[in-house]
Amino acid sequence: MRGLYEDKPIRSGVHCLQPFKKLLPVVTMVVFGALLPLYLLSGVTSGLAIRSSSSSSRNSTCNTVDQGYQCFSDISHLWGQYTPYFSLANESSISPAIPAGCQITFAQVLSRHGARYPSASKGKKYSELIAKIHENATTSFEGVYAFLNTYNYSLGTDDLVPFGEQELVYSGEKFYQRYEALAKDIVPFVRASGSDRVIASGQKFIEGFQSSKLKDPRARHGQQTPRISVVISEASNANNTLDPSTCAAFEDSDLADDVEANFTTTFVPAIRDRIESDLEGVILTDKEVEYLMDMCSFDTIAQDTVDTTLSSFCALFTHEEWIQYNYLKSLDKYYGHGAGNPLGSTQGVGYANELIARLTHTPVHDDTSSNHTLDSNPATFPLNSTLYADFSHDNGITSILFALGLYNGTGPLSTTTAETITETDGYSAAWTVPFAARVYVEMMQCQAEPEPLVRVLVNDRVVPLHGCEVDALGRCTRDDFVEGLGFAREGGDWAECDA
Repeated sequence: MRGLYEDKPIRSGVHCLQPFKKLLPVVTMVVFGALLPLYLLSGVTSGLAIRSSSSSSRNSTCNTVDQGYQCFSDISHLWGQYTPYFSLANESSISPAIPAGCQITFAQVLSRHGARYPSASKGKKYSELIAKIHENATTSFEGVYAFLNTYNYSLGTDDLVPFGEQELVYSGEKFYQRYEALAKDIVPFVRASGSDRVIASGQKFIEGFQSSKLKDPRARHGQQTPRISVVISEASNANNTLDPSTCAAFEDSDLADDVEANFTTTFVPAIRDRIESDLEGVILTDKEVEYLMDMCSFDTIAQDTVDTTLSSFCALFTHEEWIQYNYLKSLDKYYGHGAGNPLGSTQGVGYANELIARLTHTPVHDDTSSNHTLDSNPATFPLNSTLYADFSHDNGITSILFALGLYNGTGPLSTTTAETITETDGYSAAWTVPFAARVYVEMMQCQAEPEPLVRVLVNDRVVPLHGCEVDALGRCTRDDFVEGLGFAREGGDWAECDA
């Protein structure tokens, strides 16, 4: 169940740190203000409409602090957990802006690490697949396959790509700007789960946060620079609310793998047959087709021209196939770490209880994945701060979102038919845990409201709370919100971990 970031470097302990024949392109140029050209390439091959992948000029403002990665969005927003962060503000039925008459009194960000190279084990499989295609193809590589004539797999492993580092710098800047009223006077308390890319993400976030603070003439510039105060071990026997791994029954589950394999049969065989027909001599497994689709994202984000060039792997597949792929990745998260897994939500209970402690300024009450040594020490788990930043992985964050009940309105995902984002009530891997995902939990004091109010934004989309009396802006009073987290407060189903 930990295969999506397998072979990650581990740091133990707590540290203080300072397809197709010939492509027939049709090029249409649209001039913006007579200055910025936009080229849209399309083609028809093997009877399928294919979107071009190479060297399409795009407006350089498609990747920004505020909106995230909007380049090639018809494809790049359909890569599941391999999607770069993009803002969902325009997808939110509730304005994500801080409501008029309200003052933020507490803000916490839970962030996934930035875009990375493939894991070591996945990278080995990708490399072997490219070598296999080169060795077995008995026809020349033409059309959308022409790039394979010179393509050599050379991606790194595990660590952040430069684009991923920039994602977190942008995230830090945005966090400061959104919560400037607090951030100008406060140093956030920062924690990270103990893999190198997560730690590096925290450091880059701090870089962006501090850069914005130093540019703010109203800020207290004499304060110390934020630092990662706690790094929590990812050893298999370590209690870690950011990346739980001590629930044996959950770790041994193959449910998500089975669901994925079943859904793959609904769309991958047709792709496999097409590619094998176009590349005589090449025989692929369904999993290898999925790997080729993975390469679209990984090859794109590793490029220095990530804002202007889409990987050539992307053109091997149609838009409809990307929709299916994106849903496949969502199934993996939902049945692997979310409500589709009997113990998925339970993995996020420890973090939910830490959040309760922070919101209420009371000790952590949890006997699941929390580290009692850390959480009982004000130096490693302060209760008096108003700004927090935690950094982790996609799997852990998925469990936390479900432990908080944010997707209680999402019914069991169909394992045979791709559902729309409306049908899933706003849930998908790309919408919840893209690279550099960020979950904001904010508490506010508002005029004419005696009690503080809590709400949650997932990648800028307000997700109305469940389990409490929610208002038109997706908020509940703090005490009602905490009361509604009974599943977490009662330890979820942790007792079944050793069953």
